[in-house]
Amino acid sequence: MTGDVDLHFLDAVPEDAEREAVDAVLGPPDSGWDGGTRHASDLRFAEGGHVARGRRDLLLPALHAVNDRVGWISRAALDYICRRLTIPPAEAYGVATFYAMFALERRPRRVVHVCTDIACAAKDSASLCAQMRERAGGPGGDDGEFTWHESPCLGLCERAPAAVSLQAGDPPRYSVAAPARAGEIIPEPGEVPAGDTPAAPAADGHGAPGDSHGPPLGGGRPQRRTTFSPDTLPGPAPEPPPHAAVPQAGDPDLVLLRRIGVVDPTSLDDYRANGGYAALREAMRLGPSGVIREVADSGLVGRGGAAFPTGRKWDATAKRPETPRYVICNADESEPGTFKDRVLMEGDPFAVVEALTIAGYANNAAVGYIYIRGEYPRALWLLENAVELARERNLLGTDILGSGFDFDIEIRRGAGAYICGEETAIFNSIEGLRGEPRSKPPFPVERGVFGKPTAINNVETLVNVLPIVLHGGPAYASVGTGRSTGPKLFCVSGAVERPGVYEVPFGADLRALMEMCGGAGTGPDGAQRLPRAVLLGGAAGGFVRGDELDIPLTLEGARDAGATLGSGVILVLDDDVDLTAILVRIAAFFRDESCGQCVPCRVGTVRQEEALVRLSRETGARDTDLALLREVGDAMRDASICGLGQTAWNAVESAIDRLGAFGPQEESTR
Repeated sequence: MTGDVDLHFLDAVPEDAEREAVDAVLGPPDSGWDGGTRHASDLRFAEGGHVARGRRDLLLPALHAVNDRVGWISRAALDYICRRLTIPPAEAYGVATFYAMFALERRPRRVVHVCTDIACAAKDSASLCAQMRERAGGPGGDDGEFTWHESPCLGLCERAPAAVSLQAGDPPRYSVAAPARAGEIIPEPGEVPAGDTPAAPAADGHGAPGDSHGPPLGGGRPQRRTTFSPDTLPGPAPEPPPHAAVPQAGDPDLVLLRRIGVVDPTSLDDYRANGGYAALREAMRLGPSGVIREVADSGLVGRGGAAFPTGRKWDATAKRPETPRYVICNADESEPGTFKDRVLMEGDPFAVVEALTIAGYANNAAVGYIYIRGEYPRALWLLENAVELARERNLLGTDILGSGFDFDIEIRRGAGAYICGEETAIFNSIEGLRGEPRSKPPFPVERGVFGKPTAINNVETLVNVLPIVLHGGPAYASVGTGRSTGPKLFCVSGAVERPGVYEVPFGADLRALMEMCGGAGTGPDGAQRLPRAVLLGGAAGGFVRGDELDIPLTLEGARDAGATLGSGVILVLDDDVDLTAILVRIAAFFRDESCGQCVPCRVGTVRQEEALVRLSRETGARDTDLALLREVGDAMRDASICGLGQTAWNAVESAIDRLGAFGPQEESTR
């Protein structure tokens, strides 16, 4: 579908499956003007254009619907979506091509995404990819039944290397393999259906018998529509339950993770029996201003990396005169090495729904969005189930709990764009635009999604609101340090004995956390090994040496040590890992994920990768390339429009200066 996309509609006719997929999202067309059957009356007048243009925010769900149903988005399907929403085809094409998970050329129904990012690279994903090439050809190849691609981080770092398989159909199906082996993610001949063949019903009416290893469903599957079938694809071993990623599961002293492994994540009754929705009732007793006061008194700051005070954000949003206001849960957890939000959504999804409802109540918002990354099928299934059950019990919708408060939640799924983790890029994505960041000011509390005041927080930040409301802001602030309050989740992966999500109070040091996860193993003499390096904060973070483990895990402690906590990544590297290959992969990640909107990032990420490739291969002038890296890195940090470009040089800089990557450096004269 290249070379002929312009502002004009075509007469291409979508297939029945494509039309059905779009109509399931948008409803049936009203006339020939919006893609329906043409009648003589359509030639005399046109109506509905303004209404259709007001639904542009349904562009991304409509694209997903077609991609989920048939595996790719044909020109005819795109044209039909454009007619339904009155969007110029060139604009819709620009949106569809922005996302890596959409295909605009025909491909097999099953697509296997093999992670090659830093956590999986540290666990030898290169060998997995070599096996895939040997047995199935190169990435993007087409054997008629499936294709595979190298993927950025899939958020399964504790079980690296990982792969996620997605298969189009009605409904679409998925499987997760982690640790992945080539033999279990390559389908058997004839396994992938040629058309819309649903899974064969089992005795309970839910898919093929004996092969289901989707979300653990306690007392039976609810009869409701979710995006993905609960019956996963055959091949990989059953995916472990969410609490398998929490080595501390069951510890009564946990706060944020206390219900994971204790409650059935599909059961609202189980959630309420373990304290669920007590915080919402307490919030309604406190009133909106009282909730904001407690959040402000708690000292809670954003847990996604920016560390902005949540109370200030909510107070600024609630005081804006414009209406309606919106609240958004940023669940587009795409920072390499990060998987804490996935574990929260999979292990305690009702907590996410309850916390966002409290945010809506405090900010006087009627609608909230959960924007979840497209690579999290199990989390999506569980959140859809949680939202549906909450609606049934009057915990969402009109007059919640008889309080007079009306609030509902819409789930929007990303489609493979790291940049959409940036708050203003999420706004554009929800609105049906390319997911590019906006210039600030105006800030989201002034002009966010749909141009209205918006409070946006990530999953971990929102879940912290529940204990704050229940126990009070001062009690929460008593945990941690003066400037870093409350508990914090860390995603530990790499060369450790017990990888997973760990909850510790702010103030613990890196050494204590390493001891909790069993350390980096023992050497031939039986002594505990020190890691070669630890990456703090993900690809946008920085490295510290293995002998610098006494760094306090607080915002100020990390900053004083010249590091950052970022999104809570703790990636441990040992001497077996090729550090230069990790740096090249980080550079390739930022080059791939740059939206291209601003020159410093668009050009700088390319030049950074080129210089690192030359240094790794020793094909260039070392000092010249190192000087170029610093110049380019400073330009990206100072002039990029958003955090992607501003942080793209951080990890590389720290590896050069702190770890001595590429040899000793001359003393800087700056």
